[in-house]
Amino acid sequence: MSYLDEFVSADAHRISRRVFTAEEIYRQEKRHIFGQNWIYLSHESQIPNAGDYALAYIGETPIIVTRGLDNQIHASINSCTHRGLPVARADRGNTKRFICPYHGWSYDLQGNLGAAPQERKLGIKLDKDNLGLKKVPRVETYLGLIFGCINPLIEPLETYLGDMRWYLDCMFDRSGGGAEVVGTPHKWSINCNWKVPVENQLGDVAHGPHLHGALLKGSSQVDEIERLGFNIVPKDGHGVAVRLMPEDASLEDKIFAKDGLTLFDKETIAYMQEQHAEVEERLGKVRARLKPLCYSIYPNLSLLWGNSTLRVSQPRGAGKTEYWSWWVVGKDIPDSIKMKLQKNYTFFFGPGGILEQEDSEAWTQQYAGNNIDYVDDQYLYFGLGEGEQHKHPELPGMAGSVFNEHYVRAFYKRWKREIEDGMSMEKLDPQLIALKNLA
Repeated sequence: MSYLDEFVSADAHRISRRVFTAEEIYRQEKRHIFGQNWIYLSHESQIPNAGDYALAYIGETPIIVTRGLDNQIHASINSCTHRGLPVARADRGNTKRFICPYHGWSYDLQGNLGAAPQERKLGIKLDKDNLGLKKVPRVETYLGLIFGCINPLIEPLETYLGDMRWYLDCMFDRSGGGAEVVGTPHKWSINCNWKVPVENQLGDVAHGPHLHGALLKGSSQVDEIERLGFNIVPKDGHGVAVRLMPEDASLEDKIFAKDGLTLFDKETIAYMQEQHAEVEERLGKVRARLKPLCYSIYPNLSLLWGNSTLRVSQPRGAGKTEYWSWWVVGKDIPDSIKMKLQKNYTFFFGPGGILEQEDSEAWTQQYAGNNIDYVDDQYLYFGLGEGEQHKHPELPGMAGSVFNEHYVRAFYKRWKREIEDGMSMEKLDPQLIALKNLA
């Protein structure tokens, strides 16, 4: 029996409420989850030119992502080596250097210390090679998605993603022009644990007709999802919910535009129909029949297919999440069509979206319900559909019905294993004692 069995059972059917509320567990997550995995930072379309930068986070660690004069992507921790202040303030921009407002130390796009005014005033010689911003040691991209990792020994990003790449291609490689992320993110705070939004978008489409009943209950959308939908685990920790349309389905039923939750007009639907031939040519017949619903990439990146949304669940404590949400669109789509697609995003999702508000309220109430007195001995149940998942003949990964919770069990098994392995390697006895006291 491991010391985390009190929090997550071996089969991940039972999960302690403390997993979502305990600060001690959250401290271990920052070190052993966010410090050891590939974390989404930005998209290449946000920093297309030399000197462009965008701010990001790895857990609670602030990161500057830059396009250097060498046209390469770099990532550094946003903290001056003199007194620790952030040297980049705007969410994104273009610059030649980052200057600390306190004492004027300046750094180049790669994070190297360029100048310190005190060096000239005092006639001293600084060891600038060792006084640059701390670098994120590993930065890699996939289809424009930029990831960073604090652990220099992590496996390559493509290996980390595994079969998840097959599904990512459906959103980011539909056309020769690729995809772009538009603008700075919408940001809002939610009083919930960071894992809750991720868990929702790993594959929890079963909540739709209940939480979003005013819009979905009794709709053809729900019927289509239940008949043709699957929850897929491409690799433990990652998850997707998809519909695989029949081979004889009409073009209108196969396309991205006819999704139930859309505001698309005839012009937009006609454009999507015209583009579908390219999708089939690039991705093949199976993926041309695929209509994904939601994705999550371990640990905290999520995507909503039908509303072209990319979001990151940024942890800010055991019970606080800062949610970042961007609109994603095909780069070569005509501007008139893009404007209509963007309305579809803002109406349903984003901080004022009619579905987003219902989700955020549910996640807030979930945290509150797990943080009440006298229920620590009552575990949450995650066992729906156990044993029903199987290999699908056409879809990579393990597949289950849309009611099968195997996607979230795989997530928490990985989460548990990584915290256990990290703590065992470092022999953090005080933290072990603290966790045992929590249990």
